Amino acid sequence: MNVHVRDYMILEVEHIRSTATIREAIGKLTKSRHHGLPVTDPTGRLVGFVSAKELLRHADEGETPISKIIRPGTYTAYPETGLDDAARIMFRFGLRDLPIIDEGGRLCGVLSNLDVVRSHFERASPMKADTLKRLLAERYGLPFSSRRGLVPISHLTPTQWKVFEDELEGRRYELERGFAEPVLVVQKGDVWILVDGHHRALAAREMGLTQLQAFILTCDRPEEFAAKETGFERIAREHHLTTVADIEIDHSSHHPLIEVTTQLIRRFEGGSSSDASTIP
Repeated sequence: MNVHVRDYMILEVEHIRSTATIREAIGKLTKSRHHGLPVTDPTGRLVGFVSAKELLRHADEGETPISKIIRPGTYTAYPETGLDDAARIMFRFGLRDLPIIDEGGRLCGVLSNLDVVRSHFERASPMKADTLKRLLAERYGLPFSSRRGLVPISHLTPTQWKVFEDELEGRRYELERGFAEPVLVVQKGDVWILVDGHHRALAAREMGLTQLQAFILTCDRPEEFAAKETGFERIAREHHLTTVADIEIDHSSHHPLIEVTTQLIRRFEGGSSSDASTIP
């Protein structure tokens, strides 16, 4: 599948005119969540990029137009540029944000490193769906199909009975910024079995969301599939899981990955190199 910058770039771009003063640019950047801003001329053409570091260097020149301190030109890409090619540009030059221009040189979007990360999340999810589809077909001898769509959070039947609070916080962060990968669901009649994405589903529910993007697997012979109890359903029944609200949040311990990472940090901070050498 060919993935382009246009598939992930942000269309509403915060930018600043080249005629703005350094003081105005500092004020605008301070109110934003960015580390720099694209600079455009009165016609909307991109003429450069002003970074926080550059503004700090000239902070005492408040009334100077930013056109006097920026270097003309900047790294750019087009909407039709391949996403992987754009990511290479960003990695090679250490860019957090890459302005996107149209054929006339006008600013039409921006691609952030978070957008690149999000694209990898979303491209990984179909592989999970394909793997599960194959396993279901082998296990039950039935054909399955998959599609992407929205699923109602209130109708999801979980198959995981506990989540970790620290991991839940991470999923909230991802959802707020729009780069959480879709959940994985098996639809069986009116039942939506949540296979992967329990932290995301619970975080979304707590944030007041009603739907989630998902990869949805359905059986092409639904009557035959309905007569079989899957292992997922058996887990949900044995742990009395009916809705996402039934999932327990573990506040007392860390997600295993966080726990391991913390232990490694503590060993390194312990001091001696001999401690570090004992890390498995």
